[in-house]
Amino acid sequence: MSEVKKIATRESYGKALAELGAEHEDIVVLDADLAGATKTGIFKKAFPERHIDCGIAEGNMMSIAAGLATTGLVPFASTFAMFAAGRAFEQVRNSIGYPHLNVKIGATHAGISVGEDGATHQCNEDIALMRTIPGMTVICPSDDVEARAAVRAAYEHEGPVYLRFGRLAVPVINDNPDYRFEIGKGVLLREGTDVTIVATGLCVSSALEAAEKLAADGVSAEVINIHTIKPLDTELVAASAKKTGKVVTVEEHSVIGGLGGAVCEALAECAPVPVHRIGMYDKFGESGPAAVLLKKYKLDGDGVYTQIKEWL
Repeated sequence: MSEVKKIATRESYGKALAELGAEHEDIVVLDADLAGATKTGIFKKAFPERHIDCGIAEGNMMSIAAGLATTGLVPFASTFAMFAAGRAFEQVRNSIGYPHLNVKIGATHAGISVGEDGATHQCNEDIALMRTIPGMTVICPSDDVEARAAVRAAYEHEGPVYLRFGRLAVPVINDNPDYRFEIGKGVLLREGTDVTIVATGLCVSSALEAAEKLAADGVSAEVINIHTIKPLDTELVAASAKKTGKVVTVEEHSVIGGLGGAVCEALAECAPVPVHRIGMYDKFGESGPAAVLLKKYKLDGDGVYTQIKEWL
């Protein structure tokens, strides 16, 4: 069997920005002294006059992006998730969210897969923070194909968008001619009858792997990829929940306020069923190789399978 192609979604972000930059002269990219890590350096090399390095001053960068948006430009403000959602939260809320400006936030290095940088940089709270901001769209792509499509969709969308990318190279799972990305619409990857697995980001591939293992045990798992956490595709999730009667959410994020929280809120209103949330259980991460951390916190395929099997 040939090896599965793996690409980090932060790499996809940088390449997509450069492609869009060639098509649209109103795109400007801002960075906070991390162009190499966020991969916005790819855009900078192609369009140096449209790249602004704001230095290690993330709050100021968001304010600059807000100002540029008022002139008709489409700014992509880029930095690590910890700094985009955490350090700059006030500016994102008050300067971008409140006036509903057309700013796109490219947040890379999210979750524990940041690895050796440790708990201070492993942001597992950003989805929760960003989805509380009125009018903010929150997207967490699962692979290279989806990440590129998400960046393009974010540009075409009018209003603030939070895009969540990772440092770790992840399997390409959407490389097929039928794939179509639409903000607010989940993707049914596998049909099943016994349990619904709703996943986002790099955990989508873990969910698919877990579904294969469950199938070997005679458990039919339906797998849904929720790339847009806000607005959530409640219709798709609820329909699946009504069919299977049990739902599991899987995310590289705290189980508090992220995908699990969003799904529970939605199902409580329209399709109450038992829900088991898999993610970071009210804990900070730690320093270590990304693959080792994903295994330790049971977010890899084996870990997700084990947790679902035990719950069932």
